[in-house]
Formats: sequence, structure tokens, C-alpha cells
Amino acid sequence: MPRNQTQTPGSEPRLMEPRLNVITLAVEDLERALTFYRDGLGFQSPGVIGSQWTDERTGANGAIALFELEGGLLLSLYPRSELAKDAEIPIRGAQSGEFSLGQLVPSRADVDQLLGKAAAAGAIITPAHERPWGIYSGYFRDLDGHLWEVIWNPGRTPTPE
Repeated sequence: MPRNQTQTPGSEPRLMEPRLNVITLAVEDLERALTFYRDGLGFQSPGVIGSQWTDERTGANGAIALFELEGGLLLSLYPRSELAKDAEIPIRGAQSGEFSLGQLVPSRADVDQLLGKAAAAGAIITPAHERPWGIYSGYFRDLDGHLWEVIWNPGRTPTPE
């Protein structure tokens, strides 16, 4: 049985495990995006890596910026043109609002603080407010339009690593 399939006796094989390891965001300017996330938001990164590689089949360059997030999740920034080559799809502009990334924070004050930090780094902000379903949240769009929601949910606070 292939590695990505697991099976319990009497059941159908599960083709994909229910987990996420890497989120890759397409960006127009890799250095600018790296500066936003590293210097503006405080994410730790070794900087741009992989620029010495080019895929012989697709022509995609391997230059990316990586950030290891809590729980081992990787956030990867990859130039939009190179991601399109690598995935062998047509290149298109950013489409903000197709999905959002979310971060739970320990308090309402942390929502406001993180939105302020994002704004200072150049993000466009949707101000936080109380939602009728019991959370306090707001949004920011990074320099490439990727939508992030910053959320305080009293019933689901983040656990420290």
C-alpha cells in the first residue's frame, strides 16, 4: 500500500491524512514580502533560500522564504510567477478574499496590537469588532493582498508551545 494511504481492516483506504504542513503564498516581490513578515510581523526566517536551483522540466526557480510557525507548520513565500511555473498553471494576479488565514490570540488587546503591527508594516486593515458568534476579530491584507484574520475566541485560546 502506498505511504499516503492508510487502511484499517474492513474499511476503504484513506488517500490523504487530515493535516496541513505547508502553506505557500504567491508573492509579487519576494524580498518585500520577506521584509513584511520578518521585520514587520516578527516571524523568524533565515531569509531567501533555494535560489541556486531551477527545475529543469518547468523552469521554475526554487527561491523561497520560509517561516517555521508553531506546531511545525511552515509558511512559504514563493514568487507568483515561479509558483505558476512550478504548478504548471496560468499566472494570474492576486485574488484577495478567496480564503483567509487565521491566528488565534490570547486576548482582545492582542487582536488590536497585532493589527496595529500589521498596519505599521504596510498592511491594509479591516478594524476588529465583536462578532455575534462570540469572537472579537479583525483582518489585515498583506502587501500581496493575502487575507489574515486575527481572532480572540474566549472558548479557544492558543496554547503556548
